[in-house]
Amino acid sequence: MLQRFTLADLDAAAALLHGGGVLAYPTEAVFGLGCDPHDRVAFERLFALKQRPPTQGVLLIAADFGQVERYIDRASVPQAMLQQVLASWPGPYTWIFPRSAEVPDWVAGNHAGIALRVTAHEPAAALCRAYGGALVSTSANPHGQPPARGAAQVAGYFGDALDGVLEAPLGGQLSPTVIRDVLSGAIIRG
Repeated sequence: MLQRFTLADLDAAAALLHGGGVLAYPTEAVFGLGCDPHDRVAFERLFALKQRPPTQGVLLIAADFGQVERYIDRASVPQAMLQQVLASWPGPYTWIFPRSAEVPDWVAGNHAGIALRVTAHEPAAALCRAYGGALVSTSANPHGQPPARGAAQVAGYFGDALDGVLEAPLGGQLSPTVIRDVLSGAIIRG
């Protein structure tokens, strides 16, 4: 059954995630689907909801750098590039890093790196703080459909197959965040 949470219910939403649940939540531009990145069963449920091939990786969203630092192979990232990333965070910027052994293979899919974002969008950041770590973040929509921009659209897409939705406002962005490669600076998604 789809549970509905508000910002006053963040501890309950975090408990749902810790219990293996899949939760939709607002990000900068669209609603995302999230779960514990280390819970393979929850992750496979999320991909089944999206009807998305498991070879496609997902990004992790966090409230601060400390929540994503362990997923980065720091030795492979030039200090100047890391400083550029840190100057962009928190903010609507997703960076692909060389990944550490801490990244579960299912999270990265067929990708050598891991996409990470420290968000400035307060509802998403508050959820990560309540949860106590980074969360999976992928657009809340069945594969090939437009991303959901509201809780009602999320419920329409997934109904009771989804465990919960955090009903809070989106950020002010019109399109999903830019994704850049930390080593080359190349824009992967503009």
